[in-house]
Amino acid sequence: MTAEFPVARPMRLRRTASMRRLVAGTRLHPAELVLPAFVKEGIAEPQAVSSMPGVFQHTRDSLRKAAHEAAEAGVGGLILFGIPAVKDARGSAGDDPEGIVQVALADVTSEVGDALVVMADTCLDEFTDHGHCGVLTPGGEVDNDATLERYASIAVAQARAGAHVIAPSGMMDGQVAAIRAALDAAGFAHLPILAYSAKFASSFYGPFREAAECAPQFGDRSSHQQDPAGHVGEALREVRLDLAEGADAVMVKPALAYLDILRQIRDTVQVPVAAYQVSGEYAMVEAAAANGWIDRDRMIMESLIAIRRAGADMILTYWATEVARKL
Repeated sequence: MTAEFPVARPMRLRRTASMRRLVAGTRLHPAELVLPAFVKEGIAEPQAVSSMPGVFQHTRDSLRKAAHEAAEAGVGGLILFGIPAVKDARGSAGDDPEGIVQVALADVTSEVGDALVVMADTCLDEFTDHGHCGVLTPGGEVDNDATLERYASIAVAQARAGAHVIAPSGMMDGQVAAIRAALDAAGFAHLPILAYSAKFASSFYGPFREAAECAPQFGDRSSHQQDPAGHVGEALREVRLDLAEGADAVMVKPALAYLDILRQIRDTVQVPVAAYQVSGEYAMVEAAAANGWIDRDRMIMESLIAIRRAGADMILTYWATEVARKL
């Protein structure tokens, strides 16, 4: 005799806001959010980024204030990008002890102490006059091995300035190993590396290139960033290589268009996985909201929940402080 059971009614668990909150399977916490911030040398006031409403190129003073506000809201970390007054072919400002990123790192770590994990983006595109992520050959191609030497030097300069985490984003082969060796040799074996392991040659980076003033003067970055149409196994291979070289955590960038990649990486590795909700994702929401087409606050939260549900342990988002205050 077959037992009969009452018909299940899932809506019983969705009837009220308090009930939905009680049974939620995915939660956001301020400590999981990382705020990307831009600091520019030689400006007297913060400069608005036209394609990213609410985002600024900071002065050193306004950056300290933004860092303090993020820490006060409970944000977990801040990742710093710098725009120097002078750029050249080798990105000399990147490892200059008096360069804008180094002095700003010292400012921020002094301001927030251990209340916020201060990360340094380690690349060359912000510092080179050609806008590419590395040193170029005479033929105009990125020289992988010469670039590794620059990354190693930049990472050590950032460590000496007070960075809590080094985050190489250039997608050069061997970058994590080169940086790990340089940090260890300089007495920074304790500093973790958050590797941009699955970074795609995406159209979603456009507004960032205005904010960081790093648009390539020619060509593109498809030779070293991953192909959006590439095999998923390539992303997993890049992650495994970075971990073998000494990465302590890995990142997927962008986030929303690559949630499938994020999920597979989360299911594969036993280290923290970050996802970067990039400038294009931010700008689309802000633009649609400005035109009255969407509910801005709901869309922000829904997009972050999606990234968290796909497996991100931490999310880099320009809404970090705003969202943290609401959680």
